[in-house]
Amino acid sequence: MIPRLSDNISVVARSERLVPEAVDVVVTVPTFKRPQWLLRTLRSLKDQRTDRRFAVIVIENEAQKREGANAARPLIESGELPGMVIVAHDRGNCSAYNAGWTTAFVHFPNFSHIAVIDDDEIATPDWLENLLNTTERFGADIIGGPQVQMFENPAHRRWADHPVFRPPYDESGTVGALYSSGNLLVSRRVPEALGTPFLDPMFNFIGGGDSDFLSRARHAGFRLAWCAEAEVHETVPARRVEARWIRARGLRNGVISTMVEKRRRAKQPFGRLIVLAHSLALLGASPFRAAIGLVRTGSPAIASYPVHVALGRVLSEFGYANEQYREPEKN
Repeated sequence: MIPRLSDNISVVARSERLVPEAVDVVVTVPTFKRPQWLLRTLRSLKDQRTDRRFAVIVIENEAQKREGANAARPLIESGELPGMVIVAHDRGNCSAYNAGWTTAFVHFPNFSHIAVIDDDEIATPDWLENLLNTTERFGADIIGGPQVQMFENPAHRRWADHPVFRPPYDESGTVGALYSSGNLLVSRRVPEALGTPFLDPMFNFIGGGDSDFLSRARHAGFRLAWCAEAEVHETVPARRVEARWIRARGLRNGVISTMVEKRRRAKQPFGRLIVLAHSLALLGASPFRAAIGLVRTGSPAIASYPVHVALGRVLSEFGYANEQYREPEKN
């Protein structure tokens, strides 16, 4: 059951001539302290080449200064980009997503799909059309697409093949798993079936609420697919190629992997022991995987990624959590 809007969600702007009943696709854009980047994202949505009837929900997750909401307001209120601006008063990545998706259900009664793009991404002109065509082509309920890295420093392009930046698939088609909501299309029936909260707030500052949602959807029988043509371009600040950031991201991904697996196996006999055994097996195998990776790529940073992920999985058993989203403007 989809709830009504609660006190922790405020609508602060809306297109004057918006016809909610006519909207088929809702594009949600969570934002936090990146107003100029957000405007680039919104302009790329304005330039979409599609006849689909879509509206945008900008989700401001900084409830005091509201720089993103203030930047988006003229575009939205003028109807240049049809949609709404809301404030999600509860901080955190998952809280922002939940506020946007709840608003979609409350205000756009006939939508068929929710699309997601982040405020540090720029959609290619056929992004939305390609995602929607892929749902029809493969009969899929959830479609993921590549986040092509745009490094602020061109010298950092050599990092594009690192697992924290590289898309998981190269070709369009049905897939066994998706991991990120940064470029995503979700059929309405998926959140309706999984219920609220759509993304679990326990992942608010660690990240991984999207991975958990996608894992639950897959195990509920929904069909996943990849659209290689639905690219978004993601800005990568220089700090994200620093060794400590990449190491922290690998550890964090290991923590998330364990949390998602524990949730999936929560009702299984010996579920927690199975997860621990899996983590220890990955840790034991990680030096060999790293050695193979070093021979294959010649990059110690790429080769060490499996070690960091395995360490993160084991450390999570002792309460370790790397909350990289606690200060997302520094992430």
